Amino acid sequence: MTRSLSSPVVPVCTGGEPTPDELVARAADLRPRLRKLQGDHEQLGGYSEEIHQEFLDAGFYRILQPRKYGGYEYGLDDFLRVGIEISRGDPGVGWSFILGAGHAFHVASFYCEQAQEELFGNGTFIAPSRTIPNGKAVEEDGGYRLSGTWDYCSGSMWSTHALVVAPTFTAVGEAVGLKMFAVPRNDYRILDDWGGDRTIGLRASSSNSVQVEDAFVAAHLVIHYDFREHVLGSEGTPGYQLHKNPLYLGRTMTFFNAELVATQVGAAWAALDEFEELMEARPSSFPPRMPRLESPEYHKWFGQLLALADSSETMLLASVRQYVELGHRWVATGEEFTPEQDGRLRAVVQQAARLANDAVELAFTTAGSSAAKSGSPMEKYYRDVAMYKTHIAAQWDVTFGSLSRFHFGQPLTF
Repeated sequence: MTRSLSSPVVPVCTGGEPTPDELVARAADLRPRLRKLQGDHEQLGGYSEEIHQEFLDAGFYRILQPRKYGGYEYGLDDFLRVGIEISRGDPGVGWSFILGAGHAFHVASFYCEQAQEELFGNGTFIAPSRTIPNGKAVEEDGGYRLSGTWDYCSGSMWSTHALVVAPTFTAVGEAVGLKMFAVPRNDYRILDDWGGDRTIGLRASSSNSVQVEDAFVAAHLVIHYDFREHVLGSEGTPGYQLHKNPLYLGRTMTFFNAELVATQVGAAWAALDEFEELMEARPSSFPPRMPRLESPEYHKWFGQLLALADSSETMLLASVRQYVELGHRWVATGEEFTPEQDGRLRAVVQQAARLANDAVELAFTTAGSSAAKSGSPMEKYYRDVAMYKTHIAAQWDVTFGSLSRFHFGQPLTF
């Protein structure tokens, strides 16, 4: 199988804390099993307890967690590289993993020390997040009383918490704005509304709705929701003050989109892998019939697939590394890492998504009609990408328009 450019061959870890490259290698080693379980995971609506245990044992959930609380505190690019490899085995599973494990970044950036000690305290933090406001929260002594239902909570299956945003009110009904609530697992219900044939794709993403009924959420687990336009100033975020790592400066537009796009890069590599197998095993679909490995057309298509997959991954990781560098520059010089810079890097990440989606489209349309049969790997990857394209973050014209208006001094709308 063709390797991605950023997946080096590394030695097996012999003990102690794994390196980032070793984590990537562990994720790559799971690829055959994830592919074998694709049908089961789609019906389940997420990934199995067996695979969840593999992720736990491998240390995948700890990549972005602070060292202070038992995590590895590795880079965003390391987390995304692991996510790409998992998504190469199954984009739906990759989506579930990334959107469950990735919110350690937000907690470590914005929550206070007391909250982080509690949320990271058992060693594993997995939480879907839904920032589209819903439900209602009312202040009471020591915290808030919260109720509501939030849909599309990707990564919910093995979650330890849920992060949800709700309109919040004083005890006498005065609105106090939007707040994010970190809700422990015992205080929400995961609804049975995902998996099977409920959606066209990403069926294994555990994007279920979660429901909270009159739960008390302690005040230290509640923060003001302002993840896009906060000013770093000279102090940074609570997470930076606590951990002294610019990883936790909390700029979210690039990172959120990069999480989603990592699944699309993985899907591009998965489609390329399947196309390569078909090239080696099947004749051309048109006259004169010949082995695909002897067909000039198939070599042109495969070469283009390589270029698209390599380019999408390179662009994604380069954007995230530039994002990280802006945080380090703030530490070194005090120069603000601005929301516009975050938004512009988000736009670059979205270009990586376009290339990855183009790769899957090309692979699907040139692999032959048998690849479109229900249950074929190529058909699944095509469906998973189609589902991604319905996400609001994939409506690129909306985000590009928002970026342009923000550049000219208007409010950031998305």
